[in-house]
Amino acid sequence: MVTHIRTLGWLHIALGALGLFGALVVWLIGGSIAGILHFVDPEMGVPGAVAGVVLGAIGFFLAVLSLPSLIAGWGLLNMRRWARVLTLILSAFHLFHVPLGTALAVYSFWVLLKPETDGLFRLGPPIRT
Repeated sequence: MVTHIRTLGWLHIALGALGLFGALVVWLIGGSIAGILHFVDPEMGVPGAVAGVVLGAIGFFLAVLSLPSLIAGWGLLNMRRWARVLTLILSAFHLFHVPLGTALAVYSFWVLLKPETDGLFRLGPPIRT
């Protein structure tokens, strides 16, 4: 079961990293649109700035939503008790993130709701030498 928990941790980190990559792309596109609009017609500064701000806000929103998955993945890899609860809460939201989030949520519920998994998290993180 430890292998499933570690796999789940890496999958949550991958989903969080994918979300951060999407946020970066949106930020780059927003800045590019604002720059192009200003270059084409300097008098269009306001629409370009509005487009840049709106896409910047969307990118920030994506980044903020991706961070909990990264944190939960790190916690699962280190067998932290709080990570199990955080991952179950995130998985409830990931159910609506079709198809990757849904598959990850089902796998998360399957791994984290087993009785032997509960016992592993009660023991705490393994001692590494």
